[in-house]
Amino acid sequence: MSLRADAPPTAAAAVRRFGPVQRWVHRTTAALMGLCVLTAACLYVPQLAQLVGRRALVVTVHEWSGLALPLPVLIGLASRALRADLGRLNRFGPHDRTWLRSALRRDKRPASRPAGKFNAGQKLYAAWIAGATLVMLGTGLMMWFTHLTPLVWRTSATFVHDWLALTIGIVLAGHIGMALADPEARRGLRTGTVSREWAEREHPLWRP
Repeated sequence: MSLRADAPPTAAAAVRRFGPVQRWVHRTTAALMGLCVLTAACLYVPQLAQLVGRRALVVTVHEWSGLALPLPVLIGLASRALRADLGRLNRFGPHDRTWLRSALRRDKRPASRPAGKFNAGQKLYAAWIAGATLVMLGTGLMMWFTHLTPLVWRTSATFVHDWLALTIGIVLAGHIGMALADPEARRGLRTGTVSREWAEREHPLWRP
């Protein structure tokens, strides 16, 4: 009998990739980010705004989900495992430059893309989305508490907030598309384990 493509690896072939805290932080952050994107679309796309209605409620959900967005990571910092993963994401070595050059050349051979627990693309995405989230939080607060800043600041904040939101939507779509193309990576975030064969192929420098 053949195993399904999405079947979990056997215990002997399984490698622990993420613990419960890392998975909780990722899921909660993804849910809050999804709320931000969905409510933003309902506020700025006329067809969706007419379909959903209740603009005041949508604005409230958007504001509070955006304000809560950094909280999962901040709470998760109590976990040593999460802090270790954040340290890995924050370190960029020579092998990451090799990975990026291969990605730009569209060279998909595993040997040409050396990676530790996280590859260079994941590190760049994590850094970019963290910075974008902080900018969105800052500009959103200027737009929310209008009496605290001059009009020119609020106008600039609105411009940055709107265009960065569009950019985030595009980048998130790419992130989701890449995740859909890699069921093993999704399994790692869902169950915490991946197959040893996948780990050795995609992350040969990672020593779990």
